Amino acid sequence: MEHTKKALNPIYILPAILILIVIFMAVSNALTPTVSVGDTIKVYYTGTFANGTVFDSNIGGPTLNFTVGSGQMIRGFDQGVIGMKLNEPKTIVIPANEAYGEINPALIVKVPLSQFGNQTVKAGMTVSQVSGGQSVMGTITAVNSTDATIDFNPRLAGQTLIFNITVVNITKG
Repeated sequence: MEHTKKALNPIYILPAILILIVIFMAVSNALTPTVSVGDTIKVYYTGTFANGTVFDSNIGGPTLNFTVGSGQMIRGFDQGVIGMKLNEPKTIVIPANEAYGEINPALIVKVPLSQFGNQTVKAGMTVSQVSGGQSVMGTITAVNSTDATIDFNPRLAGQTLIFNITVVNITKG
């Protein structure tokens, strides 16, 4: 009795390979942890304005560590990381109302220069004011012969923020 090898019909090879690839991807995705509310994560990020100007980054420094959904982060950032996979880069765009809010004109005040005593007052200087027992930071935006205009809005208020984020560690909550 003679035994002969039969060659696989090429028409069956490609579908078999595709099925194996799909199975591999499904198993890989199932094993890759994803970020959920309550997880403590570590991320690297770069934050930019819509015009591309970088306003903050921790690349090359320590990671940003926080618990998702705990209120430690601005709402848009917190929501943007949910569902991310480990080492997955993602860009999120956060409108002002999900970041630091819109600019509140009531937080832009004129203060007489006499309130500063003999101190030299210049635009761009940072000042603090105690309000309700808390220190609030403001930036002097203009100075004339009698007054200084101080903006007590958060520095990033009124801005759409764009973050490039990579989650580098997930500790399931």
